[in-house]
Amino acid sequence: MNRLRVFRAVLGFSAVFLLALNAQAGLFEDDEARRAILELRQKSDASQIELKKATEDNAQLRRSLLDLSNQIEVLRSDMAKLRGQDEQLARDVAEIQRKQKDMAQGVDDRLRKFEPSKITVDGKEFVAKPEETRDYEAALAILRKGEFAPAQAAFLDFIKRNPDSGYKPSALFWLGNAQYALRSYKEAIINFKSVLSLAPDHLRAPEAALSIANCQVELKDTKGARKTLEDLIKVYPQSEAASVAKDRLGKLK
Repeated sequence: MNRLRVFRAVLGFSAVFLLALNAQAGLFEDDEARRAILELRQKSDASQIELKKATEDNAQLRRSLLDLSNQIEVLRSDMAKLRGQDEQLARDVAEIQRKQKDMAQGVDDRLRKFEPSKITVDGKEFVAKPEETRDYEAALAILRKGEFAPAQAAFLDFIKRNPDSGYKPSALFWLGNAQYALRSYKEAIINFKSVLSLAPDHLRAPEAALSIANCQVELKDTKGARKTLEDLIKVYPQSEAASVAKDRLGKLK
């Protein structure tokens, strides 16, 4: 009986001890779980904080990139405007330079109208005033139209106003031609002889000599015409007028 009691007591103590151990083990496991949960929460909170910070940093970076993109676009626009202004400025400068060149050319052209210039007429080079060239060419144009009386007047006026002109030998020659056409042979001879005395080496000199002979023939001065033709052949043997003179001599009686 006592043994049974002792055994029951032992069993009861053992049960209480096991319960205590179990309770203690459960308590230990709950603490570990709590610590694990706390650590997870702390890690989660830290991750959330880091994620939030990363999100904020990302948003700030995006804003910075957007601002930078806007600044670049503004710079591009400003550069385009500057290029446009430079191009317009270059066009304006080119236009101003063109106008200056045109104005300078215009001034030169106007001055040239009043300044003497080198002229070559009938193989002779000389300096003539613009008005000399104008008046000489005007008289010659009248002659070419077959208006001999007006041409005679124009050449006489030209020679009177320009007695020392380089055009004078040519003007005398054409004056003689106008007078020949008007049958003013004596006056024509005077002017043709003036060509020979003034410029014996003139391109028109052989023709002037031949024209003198023609006038003498018209005046029935055969002897004078023959002498003139012979002198022409002697002085200007290589000229075309000399060839004509040889033919005329053969026909004179």
